[in-house]
Amino acid sequence: MEPLSRESLRKRIFSIQNQPEFEELALSIFRYQSEENTVYRKYLNFLKRDFQSITTIEEIPFLPIEFFKTEKVLSHFTDADLIFTSSSTTGSVPSRHYIPDPELYEESFFAAFDIFYGKPADYCILALLPSYLERKGSSLVYMVDKLIEESKHSEGGFYLHNHKALAEKLEVLKQAKQKTMLIGVTFALLDFVEKFPMEFPELIVMETGGMKGKREELIREEVHSILKSGFALQKIHSEYGMTELLSQAYSSGDGIFSCPPWMKILIREPNDPFYLLPDGKSGGINIIDLANLDSCSFIETQDLGKTHEKSLFEVLGRFDTSDLRGCNLMVL
Repeated sequence: MEPLSRESLRKRIFSIQNQPEFEELALSIFRYQSEENTVYRKYLNFLKRDFQSITTIEEIPFLPIEFFKTEKVLSHFTDADLIFTSSSTTGSVPSRHYIPDPELYEESFFAAFDIFYGKPADYCILALLPSYLERKGSSLVYMVDKLIEESKHSEGGFYLHNHKALAEKLEVLKQAKQKTMLIGVTFALLDFVEKFPMEFPELIVMETGGMKGKREELIREEVHSILKSGFALQKIHSEYGMTELLSQAYSSGDGIFSCPPWMKILIREPNDPFYLLPDGKSGGINIIDLANLDSCSFIETQDLGKTHEKSLFEVLGRFDTSDLRGCNLMVL
């Protein structure tokens, strides 16, 4: 068996070609984190689970995401210069994700973008992320900033509340027939398109979810209907990620998401977190993110969803008691 060194595991994450390779590496990372991650090891001991007896990914216990609020979830490392923090409502405690190796995160989101959309250099990338820009520690802002930088397009950039300038920029790009992507938090996209509806059918609009308390919560179908009408589009794209992850899933329409090869979604029974459900059944979302090598790759989220064939999945909302946070959470 290959030694469970961090370096050997890291080299394999973005070269996964098939499900057997994914499962083999996931089990290796599980064994590594069971030994190297103090928080995860304590959780496994509390459950009285011997990591050496676990032989399939379905048997792996998933760490409740709430631990990122109260503990320093790190594997091998003891600290990190870069820390991502979640958005949070007044009085709630934000999650903190310690990142000792920012290049690992960058490799993850660049590789995923390439899989789903091609090279960033092919696009002019615009971002409408006011609630994220107005606080420190957003992993989404970090990612989009790097994508804009990589695109090397002089017209790209962030917009806060200057909707008129964004509308004018989109019109220029439309006339130039420039391939363009607009990434935005849901409430900001809705605010923008109400004031500046336009016909730009070639535009890729990617919503990251969330009203952040700025507007009434809407279901995905309502949001996408408004945005499609406002931009004259057939489909609205979506990104699904969160502070506690280093990978993202993407949807090219209808809220059906697909993961990169190093990420997988499992659905658990809401009243029994250790029982997994088959495709088509709704329950809590568990995420395997192998890029989370330095924290925990096995996360029990507070999101609700269901999987479909061919590793596709939907996000249906959140548990009632969970915080209003995360990328692409829309209540039922």
